[in-house]
Amino acid sequence: MQQRVGRLRMADGTEVAYASVGAGRPLLYVDGWLSHLQLSWEHPEERAFYESLADGCRLVRYDRVGCGLSGSSTRRPSLAFELEQLAAVAAALGPEPFDLMGTSMGSLVAVAWAAAHPETTRRLVLYVGWAVGADVSPPSAREHVLGLVESHWGLGADVLTDIFAPDADPSARREFGRYQRASSSASTARALLALSYELDVRDLLAQVRAPTLVVHRAQDRAAPVEQAAALAEGIPGAQLVVLPGRSHLPYAGDAHAVVAPIRRFLGLHARPRAPRTLTPRQAQVAGLVSEGCTNREIATRLGIDERSAEGHVERIRVRLGFRTRAQIAAWYVSRHDELGR
Repeated sequence: MQQRVGRLRMADGTEVAYASVGAGRPLLYVDGWLSHLQLSWEHPEERAFYESLADGCRLVRYDRVGCGLSGSSTRRPSLAFELEQLAAVAAALGPEPFDLMGTSMGSLVAVAWAAAHPETTRRLVLYVGWAVGADVSPPSAREHVLGLVESHWGLGADVLTDIFAPDADPSARREFGRYQRASSSASTARALLALSYELDVRDLLAQVRAPTLVVHRAQDRAAPVEQAAALAEGIPGAQLVVLPGRSHLPYAGDAHAVVAPIRRFLGLHARPRAPRTLTPRQAQVAGLVSEGCTNREIATRLGIDERSAEGHVERIRVRLGFRTRAQIAAWYVSRHDELGR
C-alpha cells in the first residue's frame, strides 16, 4: 500500500496534514497525543498496523496542529480546537457517513464528534480511551510527568515510553522516544498531554448514537481498564472487548488481536495473520544471528553501523513474533533446512 499525503487549511489559515491509504468507505482515524504521518509510515510495525486496518477501506489519518507535518498555532489546545481540526479533515472526505476510530486521547475527541454529529458517524471504535482524564492517574503522577516533559523533553519522552510500551526492548524504546521528540516541541507536547488529563466526556456518552466498539488491553499502564468499562457502560449498546497485554500502543504486542475485532465490527473481511517472511536484508541478518554474531559483528560483516544492525534485529524479532535472538536463530535454521530439502 502507498500512503498519499495531502494538506488542507482551516478557517483560520492553519495547515493540517492528512494521509490516506487504501480504497473504499472512509475510516477516519484520530490519533492519540502525538503523531507524525511520515515517521509512523516509515516504522515497520506501525505501518503494518495501519495497512491491516486499511485492507478493504480508505484509512485517513491526520497530524493535529503542532505535530508532525501539520502547521503550528498560537491557540491553546482544547476540545473545541480538536473538533475544528477533525471537522476540516471530515469535510475533505465528502458528504457520506464515515467510520470513526479514536485511540488514547483521540478516543475522547471521537466521542465528542460522534455525539455532536450523529449524521456523519456510521460506526465508532475507541481504543484504550477513557471517559475522565483526571482519573487516568493520581495528580502527583500527572504533575511529575508534565514537569518532565516541559523541562526535560528527552527524559519526559523516555518516561512516557516506559508507560506506553513497557514490553519493548531497549532499542525499540529508544526509537519510540526519538519518534515522540521528532513529533512536536516540548511546549506543544506538554500542552497536549495536559489536555488529555483535562478532558471529561462523561456527559457526552449517552448522546452517542453510532454503534460503538470499545477495545482495551487489560493491563494498560497509561489508561486503566476501568475507564474502558466506563465508556462502554455510558454509550448505549456499546460492545467492550478486553484483550490481554499492557502496551498502550496498538501496534505493539499482539497487533493482530487488536485489528481482528475492529475489522469484524466494521464489516470488513477477516484478515489473516501476515506470513512469517523477511526482506532479503532481514534474512541476511537472521542468518548472521544464527551464526551467533553480535550486533557489532553483524554491522562489520554488512558494512553498516551498529545501531542499524540493532534495528534490523529488533524488526526481525517483532515481525516474527519472537522475544529472543535464540528464537530467530532457530527459526532461520529450520527454514534453511526446509528450503534445502
